[in-house]
Amino acid sequence: MAAYAVCVSDGRVLLARSPAPDGTPEWVLPGGGMEHGEDPYDTVVREVREETGYRIEVTGILGVHSLHRTFPGSRLRRSTDHHGVRLVYEGSVVGGELRHEIGGSTDMAAWHALDAVPALRRIGLVDLGLHLWRERPAAGRVDLA
Repeated sequence: MAAYAVCVSDGRVLLARSPAPDGTPEWVLPGGGMEHGEDPYDTVVREVREETGYRIEVTGILGVHSLHRTFPGSRLRRSTDHHGVRLVYEGSVVGGELRHEIGGSTDMAAWHALDAVPALRRIGLVDLGLHLWRERPAAGRVDLA
């Protein structure tokens, strides 16, 4: 279970940069995994603060994304059946200062013009989050296939 924030201000979206499995940097929504016993609301507030330096106010929940996939095994390990549930919130920056995370899962945070996002190397969750933010489907669900 994980929680992420779509923070849009003045035509820009707040993103964090994280290394892909091959080490190439890619942009992600700020957020991440819940700690045991943590409420998802508290998770998104904490994760955005850790990854960007900003304090946010959660202004709504945009949707829920369920992801199921199997990661292949190796000679030494069995395959892994993974089911992730990602909550996507809308957030508004209410304090703090932009800074980069040190020693975490991301190495940089930045604002990007919404019209520049398609040219960025990014994970699919960025597109999903922006689609939820723009369209606000009543069921909080979108199929990007």
